[in-house]
Amino acid sequence: MSQENVSRVASTLQANDAVAEKSSIAEPRPSRGLRFWLIIFSICISCFLSALEYTAVSTALPTILHDLHGDDFVWVASAYALAATALLPASGGLAQIFGRRPMMLGSLAVFALGSALCGSAQNINWLIAARTIQGAGGGGLLSLTSIILSDMVTLKERAMYNALIGLTWAVACAIGPLVGGALTEAGQWRWLFYLNLPVCGVAAFFVAVFLKLRTPSGTLREKLDRMDWIGNLIITGSTSACILALAWGGVRYPWSSGNVLAPLIVGVAGIGFFFLYEAKWAKEPLVPFQLISNRTSLSGYLQTFLAPVVMSSVIYYLPIYAQACKGAGPLRSGVDVLGLSASTAPVLVLTGVSIAVSKAYRPQLWLGWAMYMVGMGALTTLHADANTGKLIGFPVLIGVGVGTLLSGTYFPVLAPLPASENAHALAFFAFCRSFANVWGVSIGTAVLQTQLSQRLPSSFTDEFPQGVAIAYQIIPVIPQLQDPTRSDVREAFARSLIVLWQVMIGIAGLGLLTSLFMKALPLHTQRDEQWALQEGGGSESDEKDKDEKRSGDIVGVAEA
Repeated sequence: MSQENVSRVASTLQANDAVAEKSSIAEPRPSRGLRFWLIIFSICISCFLSALEYTAVSTALPTILHDLHGDDFVWVASAYALAATALLPASGGLAQIFGRRPMMLGSLAVFALGSALCGSAQNINWLIAARTIQGAGGGGLLSLTSIILSDMVTLKERAMYNALIGLTWAVACAIGPLVGGALTEAGQWRWLFYLNLPVCGVAAFFVAVFLKLRTPSGTLREKLDRMDWIGNLIITGSTSACILALAWGGVRYPWSSGNVLAPLIVGVAGIGFFFLYEAKWAKEPLVPFQLISNRTSLSGYLQTFLAPVVMSSVIYYLPIYAQACKGAGPLRSGVDVLGLSASTAPVLVLTGVSIAVSKAYRPQLWLGWAMYMVGMGALTTLHADANTGKLIGFPVLIGVGVGTLLSGTYFPVLAPLPASENAHALAFFAFCRSFANVWGVSIGTAVLQTQLSQRLPSSFTDEFPQGVAIAYQIIPVIPQLQDPTRSDVREAFARSLIVLWQVMIGIAGLGLLTSLFMKALPLHTQRDEQWALQEGGGSESDEKDKDEKRSGDIVGVAEA
């Protein structure tokens, strides 16, 4: 790095330290009133919505595609992730400029609209478009729940609250496949989406009534001028190009096709240029350079990206094993993989408790990566004739890794950063996690496509020349195939999935390697005073007037 760049980084860090001194406060743990816990409740509801949607669709997807006569199975998942991921970096900046409550209510409204459109879908293209709208709202919920929690409690005490929210997520993941399977078998999969509407209404009520954080001052024009529009355009376009390539690769076009390689190369290069632009030219960057300028935060972000890659592949493709290889229906496949979420829930809580008590996070993360590798190794023994006990028991090992990593990667990201960077840091944190889900599903698709094309019997591929796309749609009717075709198809799915689990072992090993670079840093006791929840009885407008000058001072220091 040149001397000029070193000086620039040093100046940036000094400026951020100045902001932190003005905008952060270290204080003893305050008392928690009813209003505080009602806000926590609304955050948990929002988290519940996102997790339930993610896991329930995975078991219902083969039947949904069969009913809607569609074969773009990757896009049903990827459309949601595309909208969520592309807009996530902007969510932190929008929350800083317009306030937490307006953005939270807006995200809930968009998510509800998308859910209503999903439930009323008449064809696969309609469903994909509706999932895009739903994803735009879901992405906002993903980042804003973390941002609001960081406003309310310090990093030192956040482990316990993260565990509570993580428990909510785990419960939703546990019942999601069951809800999706039960509604699907009853022929009512549309209610999988319609049920989101009353839950969104409850969450919106609590947010509107109780979430009274300070709203930034200024006119709409002034707030819009503070947005990093160029950075938003770069990251949105680049992310969309990557997801487009990942969704097409191996399904619509070969991976060596220019239709896949061109958007993938453009997308990856665009993401790289985005970070360069944010570091050098952006006045109010979406991802300040400080977030990735230290090895502990960088390690945390890399782990945040790699962990969901493995998790999403298991969530989406383990039910496929149960349905394609074991002849399970949607509900039974949800029961068979229940061990994953059943073990995730208590481990989320235990990890949070251990971090809160020990003030350490590295040993837990190392254990999580080790359990990931052990669990994925166990899945490689699942052949088509494996007994059901293995299918139920092996995911428990993976659930230990999932619970540990979901709860723990948060801390190496935030420990080196001032509380004033919470919104930007957590928006990028959510971006990494959401983008990783796309990669997990897409890697699974690529492996499954490549392996099935080699292993499926010709009696099957001759009847269904569309290959893997139609193979996914045909899963619900595999039990009706005649032997030996039925047995051969089941064995082809089992052996193809074994290769996928082997790939995930390598990704988990890479995650373990990146975790070795993080330092053991103390968990600070700062909160961002600009956004700290006011426990007093004053109105929101009083709080806004009282802090208008102080907010202006903070912005002035940041701009300096």
